[in-house]
Amino acid sequence: MRNDHGTRVADDGRAPWPRTCAATQDERPFRPIAMRARGDTFTIVAVVGQSLPFRERSLNEQTLMASERTPVAAETPVRRGRTIRGLRWWICGLLFFATTINYVDRQSLSVLKTMLERQMNWSEADYGWIQFAFTAAYAAFPSVAGRVMDSMGVKFGLALALVAWSTMSMLTALARGTVGFAVARFFLGAAEAGNFPASIKAIGQWFPQRERALATGLFNSGTNVGVMVSFITVMIAESFGWQFAFISIGAIGFIWLVFWQIGFQSPEDHPNLSPEELAHIKSDQAQNQERLKLHWTTLLRFKQIWPFLLAKLLTDPVWWFYLYWLPSYLAKERGQNILGSAYLLTGIYTAASLGSIAGGWLSGFLIKRGWRIATARYAAMGIAAVCAPFAILAYYTDSFALCLVLLSVVTAAHQAWSANLFTSATDLFPSKVTGSVVGLGATTGGLGGMFLTLLAAMSIQWIGNQSAVFVWAGLMHPLSLLIFWLVLGRDFKMADVDTVLDTSKVSRPLVMAGVGLVVLGLALVALIWANWATAVAAAKLAGAAQAATAAVGVALVGLTLLYAGMRRRAFVA
Repeated sequence: MRNDHGTRVADDGRAPWPRTCAATQDERPFRPIAMRARGDTFTIVAVVGQSLPFRERSLNEQTLMASERTPVAAETPVRRGRTIRGLRWWICGLLFFATTINYVDRQSLSVLKTMLERQMNWSEADYGWIQFAFTAAYAAFPSVAGRVMDSMGVKFGLALALVAWSTMSMLTALARGTVGFAVARFFLGAAEAGNFPASIKAIGQWFPQRERALATGLFNSGTNVGVMVSFITVMIAESFGWQFAFISIGAIGFIWLVFWQIGFQSPEDHPNLSPEELAHIKSDQAQNQERLKLHWTTLLRFKQIWPFLLAKLLTDPVWWFYLYWLPSYLAKERGQNILGSAYLLTGIYTAASLGSIAGGWLSGFLIKRGWRIATARYAAMGIAAVCAPFAILAYYTDSFALCLVLLSVVTAAHQAWSANLFTSATDLFPSKVTGSVVGLGATTGGLGGMFLTLLAAMSIQWIGNQSAVFVWAGLMHPLSLLIFWLVLGRDFKMADVDTVLDTSKVSRPLVMAGVGLVVLGLALVALIWANWATAVAAAKLAGAAQAATAAVGVALVGLTLLYAGMRRRAFVA
């Protein structure tokens, strides 16, 4: 126990050990009998000594008692094991491979589509329902996954997610019909939703702000590598069957799991991290980084979250379009065969990977040169936003070579944007809640992606080409950048989540936004229902159902905001 002055005392009010060498006979010091290792620290194991005059005690006891004049921090950690130089970049490499595996598993069905349609007698509608199952789960579960990462930690949370999606990838081999594949892909999408919330949270823990965008760009380039590597699945399927292809790509995740369990710890607990690198990591991080369970209704009241959520809603579907519809565009509107499209797409996605790294490097370089964090992020995102409208030129140009160059530029620009957008979550919120923030952003991006299927299909149905979608894709990044500027201004002020907001009053912005989204969602549902036959003809039954589900999702988001905006007791879980 401690007295009123903060000094440790025994239960009877006396000091538990002598503070000076002038010890009296009735003082009872601790006599050390062993040094015992515990974890990464050494602890003195002691027993209470007999009452002996100081001069009659052993030299070791006298030395111990004398040393107690100077307070020493208890349980000082002693790092053991070989120091690994640049360990944080090895951690980034683990996240890169996790993201690559994530996209290989995700793309496996797409690259095997032709073979499976022939063997399973699928129609386009059947395939559409299977993809719809994945998309719906991937849109619904990131918010849940983000809460899991914040509450359980990155190491356990990402391991759990990867085991789940690898298992579901392997179990896909047991599917025998449309329903079986749809169920497997639904749970695959639910599990894969945990990758980005976990990865962004890990980046926030392991990197200072000036390096986070580059680290995010590096691991996020795994999305493009995964798309390119996924074509190996076709070779495996042709040689050993499609069942073995799903089993083999699922098994890769368990190999990664071994390295993850061995190699990942928090920076404070990692035995191979040097004190110098730990100091570098913590050089511009907030000190109070313990895990905090912040109720999502309170989280939505911070204005910092809304530019991030709206930017994800508007720009995530752009990447989905480049990922899923470019092959069709090159084949149908540019006259390329399947093999030729594959080679061209490899070049485009390689450019996207380079853009992801370059965009992250640029903002980090500017921060090191003394730029404010917000200014550096705006600069990198601004360049990407300026390049994004090149998509419109890519569609309308008659030169196929110029079209490919412009498509490479816009995909690289999007990935550069994405690297900085993800990193902005760690700029605006402390590490302890970034999992939840990124999860909410992924959910809004998923809702936007669900509308994409109908938008692209309607464009082809009504206009006869994809021009409207290319125009839309070119304008979303500048619009999102404008939203960032209008809401946050010239500076990124981190949300103070440790201060409980006053939720006893109604939040008018949340209520107004909720009402608006409810009205919009219901209007979209009515519009789709009134034009159901046209929607089915344009986007097949699965595409129309996907758009209708997304419209219902918009209305549900509106109801969620209404709930979050109502008055209630201030609450931090």
